[in-house]
Amino acid sequence: MDTPHPLPNLPTDLPADSTIVVTGPTGYVGGRLVPILLDEGYKVRCIARAPRKLDDREWRSIDRVSVEQSDLSDIDTLTQILQGATAAYYLIHSMEATGEDYAARDRQLASNFAQAAKAAGVERIIYLGGLGEADSLLSEHLSSRREVEEILGSTGVPVTVFRAAMIIGSGSVSFEILRYLVERLPIMITPSWVMTESQPVAIADVLHWLVRALQTPDTAGKVLEIGGADIFSYNKLMKIMAQELKLPKRIIIPVPVLTPRLSSGWISLITPVSYRIARPLADGLRNKVVVTNNLTQELMPHNAMGVREAISKALARTESGDIQTRWSVAGPIPGDPDWAGGTTFTDERTITIDAPPNHVFKAICRIGGGHGWYAADILWKLRGWMDTLVGGPGLRRGRRDQERVEFGETLDFWRVIGIEHDKSLTLRAEMKLPGVAILDFNIKPSESPNHPSTQTHMTMTARFRPKGILGILYWYSVYPFHGIVFKGMLKGIKRSAESQCCEPKE
Repeated sequence: MDTPHPLPNLPTDLPADSTIVVTGPTGYVGGRLVPILLDEGYKVRCIARAPRKLDDREWRSIDRVSVEQSDLSDIDTLTQILQGATAAYYLIHSMEATGEDYAARDRQLASNFAQAAKAAGVERIIYLGGLGEADSLLSEHLSSRREVEEILGSTGVPVTVFRAAMIIGSGSVSFEILRYLVERLPIMITPSWVMTESQPVAIADVLHWLVRALQTPDTAGKVLEIGGADIFSYNKLMKIMAQELKLPKRIIIPVPVLTPRLSSGWISLITPVSYRIARPLADGLRNKVVVTNNLTQELMPHNAMGVREAISKALARTESGDIQTRWSVAGPIPGDPDWAGGTTFTDERTITIDAPPNHVFKAICRIGGGHGWYAADILWKLRGWMDTLVGGPGLRRGRRDQERVEFGETLDFWRVIGIEHDKSLTLRAEMKLPGVAILDFNIKPSESPNHPSTQTHMTMTARFRPKGILGILYWYSVYPFHGIVFKGMLKGIKRSAESQCCEPKE
């Protein structure tokens, strides 16, 4: 687990059993912060837009954890949720959820949270923002982070602001971009920002300081810059990544003509990151992001990792599949209102499997990522490549774990929007489509008296709600391939489930 060492017992005015609120617990940082706070003895109250995303987290059943549903849009509801909390972590960023409107959305959510925190009597807000020199022309992305800092403190609640550059850790968006670029491009023609200096920080060190701040009252009302032990250009970071991946030397050619728009398009084509996320990130790469003062070390001394150690540990986690949280799980989950109404095309297929429901469910949950889709993988890859060309995620996102599936998780260009263990799994397509596509798996034990517990009926249903004539044409153009793709998937799931029954027990 990418977590810091246990914190020392420090003199503090914050009781260990205080209630701490964590917003963004389904996100990359928040999902790792919650278990550390629990290990420190705090009560943790999570605020999540989609609480079901947390159902399979190991810490969810701990009695010191509570989860409240809120998208931060209603101040009165938010005030009630924050009642009795000593401190609150604000780890919300709307870039994934709202695309180009993220800055306005972030301002509104921060204002709502600040007002609610004041009304509820919260003693401190802790916020994680971005580094960037104040006298430079900050990108829209970094400027938005600064606006959020100011808004959070506008009602008088003391705010501890952490500013970090690239966060290196298994599953982080910055790490994924860096890794995919280096893995897939032996020769890179890059923008001039490749020579910009950055001070990356390991996720373990970020978590250390975030928790340590609770036990250090002097951090209240301070702006704390955090970074790792090294300051390198992005050019150097790519070379170190290649070395740690044991790849041949990468040739990097910086040119001045590549704009942020072209850079982000290139990033979205080569990496799992969509254009709407890549654009503001690429725009921000022109800013030098290094620590400019020593205040963090004065208040909370800590030996942070260097870049090579951080990358090595992140790669080891990625290779082993031990990725605690992943950037792609964050974001909204479409609900029923987006799906209801209109013409819907349906393709339903059923198969009988000589295996109990739990084995069938396990086989279904293996789809996507490195395991593939049981059949016609070349067609899936072709569809993923086509999606990538038009700015979609394609198959590049893979999956977080090769066996386990959680609510809200991404499986290539699908997202889990419904899961009931040993009974059903529902996926919604996030590829570029002229409509809305749902893939649903339902499992029912056989009602036959001859096979009361060892035979299962599985029904796979593809639903598509077209948008206009293009959507209708799309459905009829891909429908002939369903016989190959879906029949093959059913047979593959059947083989996988039945083979589990034949495996020798240890």
